[in-house]
Parts: sequence; structure tokens; C-alpha cells
Amino acid sequence: MHALPTLVALAAALLLTPAILRHLQAEGFTRENYRGVSLPFPGGIAIVAAGVLAVGICTALAQIAKLDAFGVGGLSLTYLLGVALLGLVDDLLAGRSRGWRGHGSAILGGEFSTGALKAVGSLALALYALAGETFFGTGHYLLQVAVLVLTTNLFNLLDLRPGRSAKAFVLLGVVLSLIAWHGRYGVNVPLWVLGPLAAPAVVVGFYDLRERTMLGDVGANLIGGLAGLWLIYALDTTGQLIALALVLALTVYGEFRSLSALIERTPLLRQIDSIGRNDAHA
Repeated sequence: MHALPTLVALAAALLLTPAILRHLQAEGFTRENYRGVSLPFPGGIAIVAAGVLAVGICTALAQIAKLDAFGVGGLSLTYLLGVALLGLVDDLLAGRSRGWRGHGSAILGGEFSTGALKAVGSLALALYALAGETFFGTGHYLLQVAVLVLTTNLFNLLDLRPGRSAKAFVLLGVVLSLIAWHGRYGVNVPLWVLGPLAAPAVVVGFYDLRERTMLGDVGANLIGGLAGLWLIYALDTTGQLIALALVLALTVYGEFRSLSALIERTPLLRQIDSIGRNDAHA
């Protein structure tokens, strides 16, 4: 039963994604990417559609068979769907302000900022979803909230080139699966809890990589939320502190400098970043 939600979500994503992207294109929901190519946008809604369908099907099967459909961390789905919704609001209503400083200036100027709404909303969702998940008191609870919210935001910052967020998520997942093999949750949590949205994220991420869609904030937020939850489930307190320091450092760097420029200057990162992209050999 542990792998069933992942398999159902994978099948749903393979079936639904092409149709959803065609519909977005036909209805004029497009946006130009960094190369000026007009693509269906936001493709991340295909992740949500496939994930929700898988959750519904597997919950019904679990209820009939009297099994626990998602076990530990069921509220994680609330966080993931919530940040996806906040990302969709940002995709549809975002103004010109970008980054924490830009959104802060907009708020101080009396303007509405979807970025500020996304930040506050993500924090509120994390506080709710992680309540009761920690075994080590208030400090550890707040540490997990910080890891989750900042990782969600970091993947949003990464989503400036085709497939970058999805590839970062896959690489992180491989590393964390190896680390957590004998941990508190083992490797079952990603399949059992995160699988219904992780599998569609990889499928839609491939379409993003091949420049057949753009994820939008709805997709980047969701993938970032998956990454943050995976960090929490895989790592102990020390590991989470290290993860928080790294995520915070990258976030601050991305606020004042360009993460894309950093990747381009680093040969290994540039090579990984270019794998599978249509412009890889351009």
C-alpha cells in the first residue's frame, strides 16, 4: 500500500499533463520564458490535478480496505496544496515587485503584494502542518518550520531555467534517501506521504525541462515544499540545522546576487543545469 499513491499519481500525471498543457495553450494561458519562447503557463497546476486525483483514489481504496492511506505526516498534504494555491495567486496577480526587498517596499507603499501574501501564508501553513510532528519541543518545531518555509522559497528562486527545480529536487531526493535509509522514517515516507505529489512533480518537471511548459510559482512552490518536507523527514536535528544554514545562505545570496550567474560560473553546476535542456548545446 505504501507505493500505491505514488504509482497512481504517476499514472495520473502521465495521462493528464499533455491534455492540461494543450488546454492552457488553447485558452491563451501562456508566458514567455527566458529565451522568449511562449509556453503554456502555469504548468504546475498539472501536478496538483494529478496529485489530488491520486489522493482521492487511494483514500477511497484505503477506506474500503480499512488501511491508513498516508500514515504519518498526513497534514503535509495540506501544506503542499496550500503553497501551490498561494503560488497560483502569485502567478495570476503578481505585480512588478520581486524579492523580499521589493515586496517589502510594496507593502510599505500601501500596495498589495502577492509575494508578501505567499510568505505569510506559507509560514501559517507550515506552523499548522508541522504541529505535533516534532518530538523535541518548541525549538525543534520552529526549526522545522524555518526549514520548510525557506526551502519552499529557495526552489521558487531556482525556477529561472527549464527543469532546474525538478532536477534539484530529484538530486536532493537521491541524497536524502541514502541518508535516511535507516532513519526514523526510512524511505517509506517519500513514497507514502510525498509520493502523490512528488511523482507528478517529476513528470511535469520533465515537460518544463524540455520547454513544453513553465511551472510557475504554483509548481515551484509545491516542489520546494516537497523538498522541505523531505529534509525534515530524512534528517535529525543536527542535519536540519545544517540544512537551514545552507538554505538560508542561498536565499540571502539570491536576494542580493543572481543564483543563475553563480551556477553559470561553476563548471559542475553549469553542466548539471544544462542536462536535458533544449539549449544545452546552443
